[in-house]
Amino acid sequence: MQEAILSLIEEDPIPVARVYALFAGMNAVDIAAIFENIGKDKIVRIFRLLPKNTAADAFSHMEPEEQQIIVEALTDSEAGDLINKLFVDDAVDLIEEMPADVVNRVLQQVNPEKRTLINQLLQYPEDSAGSIMTTEYVELNAESTVHAAFEHIREIGINKETIYTSYVIGRGRLLLGVVPAKDLMLADPGQLIGDIMDTNFVSAATTDDQEAAAALFKKYGLLALPVVDKDRHMVGIITVDDVVEVIEEENTEDFEKMAALNPSDEPYLKTNIFKLTRNRILWLMVLMLSATVTGTIIAGFEDALATLPVLVVFIPMLMDTGGNAGSQTSTLIIRGMALGEIRIGDIFRVLGREICIASLCGLGLGAINYIRIYLMYGKNSSLSFAVTFSLLITIVIAKSIGCILPMVAKKLKLDPAVMAAPIITTLVDGTSLAVYFMIAKRMFHLM
Repeated sequence: MQEAILSLIEEDPIPVARVYALFAGMNAVDIAAIFENIGKDKIVRIFRLLPKNTAADAFSHMEPEEQQIIVEALTDSEAGDLINKLFVDDAVDLIEEMPADVVNRVLQQVNPEKRTLINQLLQYPEDSAGSIMTTEYVELNAESTVHAAFEHIREIGINKETIYTSYVIGRGRLLLGVVPAKDLMLADPGQLIGDIMDTNFVSAATTDDQEAAAALFKKYGLLALPVVDKDRHMVGIITVDDVVEVIEEENTEDFEKMAALNPSDEPYLKTNIFKLTRNRILWLMVLMLSATVTGTIIAGFEDALATLPVLVVFIPMLMDTGGNAGSQTSTLIIRGMALGEIRIGDIFRVLGREICIASLCGLGLGAINYIRIYLMYGKNSSLSFAVTFSLLITIVIAKSIGCILPMVAKKLKLDPAVMAAPIITTLVDGTSLAVYFMIAKRMFHLM
């Protein structure tokens, strides 16, 4: 479909009717995908050919780069008309990505009511529930009948983000209850909304973290979540499509931090090379400098290595196994905390479990390692035991560090993902080498 549309706009004159026909049978998300990886001039040309009832919906699914190109190419009135057709939360997302001069130009053309709502949402803290909510939802009166509620929804529902759930608002905009569409459809037309509304509802505060709001969707299987202020007054709703984006953003940020990268909101292929370099080099420098600890430990045991050079052979194995063991644990703990399965109060319980797991892993790996070293290095039982015992201690230490550090970070209000693989591996490397050399010196009476 994309190839067909791209070929049609190259014709002179452009067969507008055929382009319209192709767009008419496409989903807005698929239309938005056409605008990726095409020239700037084509983006504007194609967008101007979109049917008016499709343009705003497709625009809301485009990447910020394409949106900015289109807005800058439109006249002030056209840009204002486009923003007026967007849902408020989509308009806020767009404005947050636009340069200040473009924002000022566009907002002047937006109707006053919508401009007020946009400015209101922009005031909420970044990554808060208030920053991702929309104010376009269906309000009902507890004294209305079900029949009247249906008439109201038919009248205003087209301009609301969702009609799957309606919200019963009382005096002072106090949220009284929620009414799912299913309950409305199954109720008697003469029943009062107050009699069928659910007062045992879940809500989020405007200042709650967006990740906490997303967790409520998962826990209760919601399609929409009401957002209230500190006095329980209704101010907006968060819909499931916005939560999917939050989960994707949070997971991406965690993965980047766990890989020792500064998080970036931009796609890889659209990010400047120098910015990619800046996002990586700082952490690489920190880890490079911290690795000098490992070199210092090895230098401190230089005499022991000179006396028994074979000890060098097992250093990579011990460091790699310890780093991998720590990374396994930290990944599981960070994920468990993100899902709410592990809390700070569980630290000693988690530590106990990880020590047991580490001991079992160490014994299993140690048995195989002992036999391998014994057969490959002259049936030297002392050497085999020294390396195997060091491996066991290394795994226990690595898994202990891997579970404690992320939980300590959470307690200190830091992102647990920062205490992930790279940092844990660096700490475990130094610790495992110190343990290994101390055990070797004791067993072989090295200086």
